[in-house]
Amino acid sequence: MSPLLASTPHHDTLRRTANTAMDESRTEEYTYIVIGGGIAGVTCAEHLYILHPEAQTLVLTASALIKAVTNVLSLTKTLDSFEVEEHHPDILQSKCPSVRVLQDAVDHLDAKNQLVFTSSGRCFSYQQLCLCTGATPKLLSEGPHVLWLRDTESVLQFQSRIKDARRIMIVGNGGIATEMVYEVTDVEVVWAMKDKHMSAHFIDPGAAAFFHPEVVKEKVECPAPSKRRKYTIDHSKVSRNSVVGGALGPDWLAGLELKGKTERHIIMEHEVEVRKILEPEQVRELQATVTHLSSEEGNSFSLGEDGGLLIDEKMETTEKNVYAAGDVCSHGWPAAPHWFQMRLWTQARQMGSYAAKCLWSAQVGEETYLDFCFELFSHATKFFGQKVILLGLFNGQGLDGKYEILLRYTQGVEYIKCVMVEGRMQGAVLIGETDMEETFENLILNQMDLSVYGEDLLNPDVDIEDYFD
Repeated sequence: MSPLLASTPHHDTLRRTANTAMDESRTEEYTYIVIGGGIAGVTCAEHLYILHPEAQTLVLTASALIKAVTNVLSLTKTLDSFEVEEHHPDILQSKCPSVRVLQDAVDHLDAKNQLVFTSSGRCFSYQQLCLCTGATPKLLSEGPHVLWLRDTESVLQFQSRIKDARRIMIVGNGGIATEMVYEVTDVEVVWAMKDKHMSAHFIDPGAAAFFHPEVVKEKVECPAPSKRRKYTIDHSKVSRNSVVGGALGPDWLAGLELKGKTERHIIMEHEVEVRKILEPEQVRELQATVTHLSSEEGNSFSLGEDGGLLIDEKMETTEKNVYAAGDVCSHGWPAAPHWFQMRLWTQARQMGSYAAKCLWSAQVGEETYLDFCFELFSHATKFFGQKVILLGLFNGQGLDGKYEILLRYTQGVEYIKCVMVEGRMQGAVLIGETDMEETFENLILNQMDLSVYGEDLLNPDVDIEDYFD
C-alpha cells in the first residue's frame, strides 16, 4: 500500500505540522500538483497544459511508468473508444514542457497550508491540487499462491506464475475477471462469482447467455503484430505491496501469453463467496475499494456513501483548493437521470479532463459548468472479442424493476437490449457491430416517446437511424 493511501502516524503528523515553517524555506512551488500517474492523473495534467501552458504543473506518481490515453475515436457525443499505453514520464514532459513528472510517494498532505510532503523528504507547495490516486484491491487474505490484479506489474507476475499451473481460481465478476477467463489457455479455471450470472456488473442474464459459448470454447489465437513501444521496470526495486502503476486500461491483455500446463476447462461457480481458506494458500478478491486521505491529521475530507472523497460539481473536495478525479472520488451533486458513477477507465478519463478545466477556472477566475459527459452514462469495451456499448440505465439501475425490455438477439452476431419506461428509452446494451450507439444515445437524451413504434423499434428491416439521427 502506498504511503499516500495509508494512515499517517499521529506523532509524525504532529511533527510535520510543527516543522511547517522550517520546511517552507526549502519548498518547491507549483501552480498545479496532480497526485497519481494513472488515466485520470495524466489526462488531468495534459489538459492543464492545454488550458494553462505557462503554468508549472507537477505530477507525483509512485510508479516509474505512467498511463497515457491514445488513439481516441469519438463514437458519439458522450462516448469515445481509446487505448491505454504505458509511457516513460519524459514522453509526457516532452509533449507538455511545463509539466514535470516526479516518481515519489506522497507521505503527507497539509491541506491547510497547501503543502505536499513526499517519502523522500521533499516538500511542494501548490495553488490547486488534484488527487487521482485511484483504488486498491479489497483483500480477503494473503498467501504465497495468491495474486491480485490491478496494474501491469501484477499482470506480469500472474503471467509468470500461470506457466506452471494446472488449475487456477479466479475470484471476482468484473471486467478484468471476465477478460482473464477468456484469455487464459491450457489450464483449468474455476470462476467464483457472488452473482447469479457472469459479468453482472455490466450485462444481464440474456447477454451472459449470449457470451456463454465464447467462455467454454477453446480460444483461437490470431496474434497481430504490435507496433507499441514496451517498457519495463526493475522488479528488484518494487516490493509486493507497493503501488507500482495506474489501473489497467481497456486493452491490458494485448501481447500477453497466459498459458498453463494442461487442457483448458472452465468451471463457473455462481452465487459463492470465499469465506474460509483451509490451505496455506489464500485468495484475494478482485474487487476495488476506494482509498482516501481522510485519516490524516489536520485534513477534513468528507466521504461519499461508498467511501470515496466527496466532490462537488466543480470536482472540489471539502478541503479548499483540493480536487479529486477518478476512482478515488465520489460525486456529491444530484446526478442526471441517465448518469451514475461507475469506476471505469472511461470515467477516469472524463473526470481527469473535467477536473483540469475546474482547476484552471478556479486559478484564473473563469466560470465553468458541469461537463456534458455527466448527462449520460456511456462506456465502450470488449468482452470475449466482441464490441460492447453500454448507455444510460443499461441494466435498469434505479428503476426498481419498473421497466420493459426490447430485445434483438442473434447468437454469435449481435445482442441489442433497450430499457424502456412508458415508451421512452432509458438505457441500452449493444453487443457486436451494431452501429446504433449514436441513435440510441440521442433517443435516451431527448426522451422521445417511441410507443408508436413498439417492437418495430428493433426490427432489422427498419433502418431507425434514418428516423432519429
